[in-house]
Amino acid sequence: MKHNFGAGPCILPQDVFKEAAKAVVDYNGLSLLEISHRSPDFVAVMEEAQSLVKEALNIPNGYTVLFLQGGASLGFSITALNMMREHKKAAYVNTGTWAKGAINEAKSLGIDVNVFASSEDKNFSYIPELVNIPNKVDFLHYTSNNTIFGTQFNQIPQSDLPLVCDMSSDIFSKPVDISKFDIIYAGAQKNLGPAGTTLFIVKDEILGKSSSEFMPKYLNLKNHADKGSMLNTPPVFSIYTSMLNLRHLIKNGGVEAASKRNTTKAELLYSEIERNPLFKAPVSLKDRSLMNATFLLTDDSNKEIFDAMWNDAGIIGLKGHRSVGGYRASMYNALTIDSVKVLTDVMNEFTRKNG
Repeated sequence: MKHNFGAGPCILPQDVFKEAAKAVVDYNGLSLLEISHRSPDFVAVMEEAQSLVKEALNIPNGYTVLFLQGGASLGFSITALNMMREHKKAAYVNTGTWAKGAINEAKSLGIDVNVFASSEDKNFSYIPELVNIPNKVDFLHYTSNNTIFGTQFNQIPQSDLPLVCDMSSDIFSKPVDISKFDIIYAGAQKNLGPAGTTLFIVKDEILGKSSSEFMPKYLNLKNHADKGSMLNTPPVFSIYTSMLNLRHLIKNGGVEAASKRNTTKAELLYSEIERNPLFKAPVSLKDRSLMNATFLLTDDSNKEIFDAMWNDAGIIGLKGHRSVGGYRASMYNALTIDSVKVLTDVMNEFTRKNG
């Protein structure tokens, strides 16, 4: 048995894999991969997927759910363009690689970016305090969970500004008050489904109000909202599998139950890191991510031994991002507590033999 701690593409429930696989072979007489996106079969899939997102996240009236393409990386540009208003300025929080990507894309579009809070001074090992938030800007942008460095916002920023958030790696992992946001965007490949689609949750009142002189047809969210996410051919397989995963999530207690399971998993692993003298966590205690736990060996000379042990235990995807090294245990919704126990048992055995 394999225990998948990879940061993405995500681990998904086995029954979701099986049902998706059946549809690839036969979905009402054709393969899911060849049915028309305009057919009644797929229109029903799209509508159910959008409805399940609203149900799972308790989305209030006045919001549109979109399934687009391009990942969060295209979302950096889409959100900045659609939120541009009279000031052509924006406030950004810099908490790591993906936040930097959003900042750089906004700048490339001619937006005057005010990075008013950053944790770069300590290699993104904490969530900065959000003070002195500028007021003469069009919107505030932040990244809720930082997969590479292992930090996570524990609360929504308090501000009167329109709020935009990249929730790619922690959406559906815990309850969130959608009414606080103007745009939420998230690549599917963490807690939603396979790579290929990107979820946008958009407040209706912001649509079509951009002041940008540069607005390609595909980047205008109003165009997608008007066409029900079918402005162009959507990624059928990714959306279908996301729909199956949302069904599974709701059937198993929804986001609230997933949040409890995720907290239990994270507490188990962080407790082992804290008590074990051969490991250490580089992230501030109060800002540690429940989705992506990063940790280091206290003595790198033991790396070869530890790597061999976790590989032998069937663990995959544990290496840290190439830019930071160390280890990263990604514990998305579908990862079981049993897999986390396998990892902590390996860590305990490693210390027993080498401590």
